[in-house]
Amino acid sequence: MQTYAIAALMSVLWMAFGYSIAFGDGGANNAYWGGLGKIFLLGIDANSLSGTIPELAFFAFQMTFAIITPALIVGAYVERIGFDFVLLFSGLWMLLVYAPVTHWIWGGGFLSDGGIFGATGVRDFAGGIVVHETAGLAALIIAFFLGPRKNRTTPPHNPGYVMIGAAMLWVGWFGFNGGSQLAADGDAAMAITVTHISAAAASLTWALWEKIKYGRASLVGLVTGTIAGLASITPASGFVSPVEALAIGAIAGILCQEAVNFIRNKMKIDDTLDVFAVHGVGGIFGTIMIAVFGAGTWAAQLGSLAIVGIFTFVVTIALVKIVGVITPIRVDTESEVNGLDLSSHGERAYDMNS
Repeated sequence: MQTYAIAALMSVLWMAFGYSIAFGDGGANNAYWGGLGKIFLLGIDANSLSGTIPELAFFAFQMTFAIITPALIVGAYVERIGFDFVLLFSGLWMLLVYAPVTHWIWGGGFLSDGGIFGATGVRDFAGGIVVHETAGLAALIIAFFLGPRKNRTTPPHNPGYVMIGAAMLWVGWFGFNGGSQLAADGDAAMAITVTHISAAAASLTWALWEKIKYGRASLVGLVTGTIAGLASITPASGFVSPVEALAIGAIAGILCQEAVNFIRNKMKIDDTLDVFAVHGVGGIFGTIMIAVFGAGTWAAQLGSLAIVGIFTFVVTIALVKIVGVITPIRVDTESEVNGLDLSSHGERAYDMNS
């Protein structure tokens, strides 16, 4: 319910304001935001172009990123958050965090080529910073303010369904990374290839690391490794070779697993589906690896990570506090124990009496 509703709400908000903030002309303030010249897609029709492609196609493609980024945050707070808070926070966060950051990096803003880092700005092919760093940090912040679930020991409901979902993500990621080339050419084919190799390598190293540490490898762990590899290759997918992607994925499977253990066991933060450890750490790691492999400058990669990280941290905390005044962030204990399907939406996942 949360992710589906977010998909619908972000679609409307992206059409109304988000696309203009991210990709509008912006006038004199173009370095920081795109302005409101394209709100509600004003002035855009079937003949409008963005570069060499129809602007409406570009709008729709970018809308998928605007949908998935706040939806990623959902994984950190499931089972204990108020539905009203989810919708209000997600809408404001997309407009005030995601859309401006998108403009800074992909919309010709101050972190892109010709900005504060000179001719060579930050390299983020498909969202290591724009999507994964921002969503990961927001997830960690909300999980911190929410507090842990009443029962943190509940096992995954259905590992087979987890695998099916991960498989759909794996295939869908080809659209995000390959599509970010905005052309059906050899570079798009390379982006798809390195995406697949990184995901495969991270799946294997995650499972191997589990086997070494715990004596057995789990299905949920294996597919979590897949997502770690996908998140890590996302910023680099337009800039690295298959061998470099193999290295990125292989390291990511172990790095993100250790990040999961650190967040859970050392920081004691109940990020339920390990959004920061997998997406946030993966996206940050992949962004740094672009500089390691010489496809971007250290100043631009590290500087942009720091600027976006601080901005996301400050604005997200402010939104949590402000939205929390309007509607409670957490449901009451009875609602949490009974389950949000029933208490918030009047439905059950399964009706055994029918």
